[in-house]
Amino acid sequence: MSLRVLTSVDVRNITSKLSPELLQSLMEDVFALISSSDTGNESSYTPHRTSIPTENHTTLFMPGRISNIGTTMKVVSVPSNPDDTRGLPASTLVLDKDTGAVKAIVNARSLTALRNAAGSLLSTTLVGPVSPVHIAAFGAGAQIIAHLDLHLQVFASVKSCTIINRTLNARVSAVASELQLKHPSVKISVLASASREEVRTSLSTASIIITATPSRVPLFPSSWVRSGTHVILIGSYTPQMKEVDTDLIMRAIPKEGNSLVDSVLACFTEAGELLEANLHSDQVVEIGELVLEKRANSEASSWRDSRELAEQSDDFNGPITVFKSVGVGLQDVAIACAVVDKAEELERLSADGSVGVVVKSFD
Repeated sequence: MSLRVLTSVDVRNITSKLSPELLQSLMEDVFALISSSDTGNESSYTPHRTSIPTENHTTLFMPGRISNIGTTMKVVSVPSNPDDTRGLPASTLVLDKDTGAVKAIVNARSLTALRNAAGSLLSTTLVGPVSPVHIAAFGAGAQIIAHLDLHLQVFASVKSCTIINRTLNARVSAVASELQLKHPSVKISVLASASREEVRTSLSTASIIITATPSRVPLFPSSWVRSGTHVILIGSYTPQMKEVDTDLIMRAIPKEGNSLVDSVLACFTEAGELLEANLHSDQVVEIGELVLEKRANSEASSWRDSRELAEQSDDFNGPITVFKSVGVGLQDVAIACAVVDKAEELERLSADGSVGVVVKSFD
């Protein structure tokens, strides 16, 4: 049996050919599966990750399976030195459905950001503004690039994006330049987070706010966010981290369906914003529940109807929608298998030979 190796360059080339609609559909299936698993569906399996500490890294092993998609093992090494700027080495092993042998090794550095962005895009589609005009984004890493890129591909109504970072360094300039090149009709600007009045102005006109930072203090006060804004929180992953204040979280609570999470179990273990707000699990809705309702009801959902009404309000105390994501292992299974499937499809259609490096008779 052969073994396919997909480098970071291979993965970028392949994912550029995956449409936002396909990526969103993948996440729909994943989140629906998570929510249906809570009611006894056993078509997926995600055992707790295993960690092995070493002198320079903590290596995480994260297996997962979706019965009709595949079985994978993601391996990520987290540097012990917080000043290490080389990123997180990540690879995913994809197993053959019939033999159980490893059929592909996929560089997964960029896939985490992509699958998170696809999940966030789904939240915007379900409960966010129908025609967003301005997006404000905190952070300057791969998550922000992926999130803005997917949203700009889907929402032609967006006219401007502001990227807000602690410092106006070469990294944030490169992110802005990359996005500007891909989306020339959208005005891409950058701000330092210390420029508080300019940040406030940007947030006050934002249709969507995206945060992707490891902050332990709120990035901005709730009073800067107008009613009807969709807020996507993806940075915090420990109880000590919190990107927004409790007031903002509580503005999404009164109306059912305004506060979404990717997984109730995961978010109430890891999401500092929700834990600090002392929320109960019945005060939030898994995004998969909305997907299941959407599939069961061909008419527009009640959440979408109420969301369109909320958009008409311009005060800074009214309801908003929030999507909090800490990421779930089944997303890794879905995106890695999709990349391998696409590589095999491209190879069948290509006259240039293999996609990636194929080791013949590996096993």
